[in-house]
Amino acid sequence: MGKVTFITQEGLNNLKEELAHLMNVERPAISKQIGEAIEKGDISENAEYDAAKDAQGMLEAKIALLREKIANARIIDESKIDTSTVQILNTVTIKNMKNNAIMKYTIVSEHEADVKSGKISIQTPIAKGLLGKKVGDSVEIKVPSGVIPFEIVDITME
Repeated sequence: MGKVTFITQEGLNNLKEELAHLMNVERPAISKQIGEAIEKGDISENAEYDAAKDAQGMLEAKIALLREKIANARIIDESKIDTSTVQILNTVTIKNMKNNAIMKYTIVSEHEADVKSGKISIQTPIAKGLLGKKVGDSVEIKVPSGVIPFEIVDITME
């Protein structure tokens, strides 16, 4: 059994949709490519056949990984999350004390992270440094570029 991960219902639905697409659209398409390559004759020197088999192997590995993620997912009860301290699913507004830049991040599971939309994984150094802290707390977080001091400005549920 793999590592249990906590995920929102929306995140789980997205994983299930991706799995269904891979199994119902991608898998038949690759099977068709393999069949067409076999029809062309000798498969021992057929580059199309080799490429299709490689693609099939990668697809099956991805399907297996998604199945494992879904099997090990545990839904987070969003009604039980409070905003007195930073925790998963909170949206945290922080101020970089070096340059006064204000940033806003929602802390999510690693499967739901999307930096472009402001969702960071609970596994990132910033999220780990913020967990359990309160509004007004100052924290120093070690990131690849060094140690950055932050102040927690606000904690909300969005």
